[in-house]
Amino acid sequence: MALDLFSLRGKNALVTGASRGIGRSVAIALAQAGANICLVLRPSTLSESKADSTEQALRALNVKVTTIACNLQDLEAVKHIFPKALELMDGNIHVLVNCAGIQRRSPAIEFSEKDWDDVIAINLKSVWLLAQAAGQHMVPLKRGKIISFASLQSFQGGLTIPAYAAAKGGIGSLTKALSNEWSKEGVNVNAIVPGYITTDMNEALLNNPTRLAQLNDRIPAGRWGTPDDFAGPVVFLASDASNYVCGELLTVDGGWMGR
Repeated sequence: MALDLFSLRGKNALVTGASRGIGRSVAIALAQAGANICLVLRPSTLSESKADSTEQALRALNVKVTTIACNLQDLEAVKHIFPKALELMDGNIHVLVNCAGIQRRSPAIEFSEKDWDDVIAINLKSVWLLAQAAGQHMVPLKRGKIISFASLQSFQGGLTIPAYAAAKGGIGSLTKALSNEWSKEGVNVNAIVPGYITTDMNEALLNNPTRLAQLNDRIPAGRWGTPDDFAGPVVFLASDASNYVCGELLTVDGGWMGR
């Protein structure tokens, strides 16, 4: 049956950035489809109510929920995430979702080296390290789904966000490069491209009346997206429904890129 293609029962998913926003909605959607979830959370968020609410929402769905504390800026620590997840999830990870990300805004001529390094470390290099570890696990098994979160800046440069644009452009190319190698091995590598979404990361834009009006006028759907708009796309890419979808950058943008 067609709907059975979307079931994730018996699958284990490793998800970064799930304490809030899109990551939280994505983790809950995967669990609603039946997946067990291993969350990667910053140590500082483990005691926060947002992280607690994510775990509580997942446990209410009667799936296995485990947590790994890691600051993704610590790239040496990132290298230990996937082995730890395998320990916690009975030796099997079927789905990796790279959703964690940060933003730094400044005119390019003033953009600091530290801000550049921070953004590239979390938004690109940690994604590469986790994707490589996932590939080392999944390729020999001839199965697996790797889903990263790109951005409109994978196609467009944006304004005052040079490091973010570089990282998200890298995510787009990395997705295609890994797909070129691993699709024939049964491992699907794809990315989701959010448009303008009502999350904490976009607080500066949401609080800028002039820029907000400019953006609203351009979105064909007539509204900003919400984190829940990503439930369907992530379940699709994590499930058997997308077995012949390879190297795709799936835009979820209210029509922005078609304008």
